[in-house]
Amino acid sequence: MSDTTIRTYTGEQPQKEKKRLVDETEVCPECSGPLMSDTEHGETVCRNCGLVVEEAEIDLGPEWRAFNASEKDSKSRVGAPTTKMMHDKGLSTNIDWRDKDAYGKSLGARQRAKMQRLRTWNERFRTRDSKERNLKQALGEIDRMSSALGLPSTVRETASVIYRRALSENLLPGRSIEGVATASVYAAARQAGMPRSLDEIATVSRVDKMELTRTYRYIVRQLNLEIKPADPESYVPRFASDLDLSDEAERAARDLLRNAKEQGIISGKSPVGLAAAAVYAAALLSNEKVTQSQVSDVANISEVTIRNRYKELLEANGNYLPV
Repeated sequence: MSDTTIRTYTGEQPQKEKKRLVDETEVCPECSGPLMSDTEHGETVCRNCGLVVEEAEIDLGPEWRAFNASEKDSKSRVGAPTTKMMHDKGLSTNIDWRDKDAYGKSLGARQRAKMQRLRTWNERFRTRDSKERNLKQALGEIDRMSSALGLPSTVRETASVIYRRALSENLLPGRSIEGVATASVYAAARQAGMPRSLDEIATVSRVDKMELTRTYRYIVRQLNLEIKPADPESYVPRFASDLDLSDEAERAARDLLRNAKEQGIISGKSPVGLAAAAVYAAALLSNEKVTQSQVSDVANISEVTIRNRYKELLEANGNYLPV
């Protein structure tokens, strides 16, 4: 029997249908052959002898079809997916802040007072103990800082997972909630390849830079996080976009950094400073007007660092421009 045919218990002629192979650990009770699921008839049959092992299977998928994301969202009748960015994973009920009923009509004074009391008690019941209150505050901080830094939801989700791990492994005693939350955001951004400098993180955080670095090293060491050294090239697109530089200048900055990396002159130097210097040098090479002060404001580093790294990058690439 060919791989594309089955024989059913009803005596129907073999026909080509859509099938999928069932878990290899499940075998036919008669011939020990592999099982196959016939999704069109809702049956599980043996691939060798055609024995129907199970029938009338329940399809757990939707009964409708969608051909794009917007159509799928419009037809879906379920709530939002679970997320690590909320302390209860988004499974609890939220009471809307708008005092309107299902028809959009405003509520009366008595109903508004009642809904306000319900909102208050709902917020109290959502956090049952101090651990959940801690988590709620920290995840709120992570969301606020990620929004201020322009980080996508994937980074926020990763930062939430890192914080949850730190909380479950009891790493918070002796450290502030804001400090661990900030370190989680910094680590998640670096893991996702969208790093932000320590100065940028400290600007939106409620802790100072020294506490941030100390907490970050502790979290990475205790959780065994695999974080590669920041690549200077990962900063280039953002700096070039903020300075409104052309694609030609951005490509030139990447080439400067790659050549410097091949010659081994970027080791031990700040990736932010190297990226800023490469962007400044590339702008000059592309005849685009950018000052060291403008690059310094965008990268949040000193002009002295830009000048020093700028010279080194140009010398490594054989280009000499006046400082």
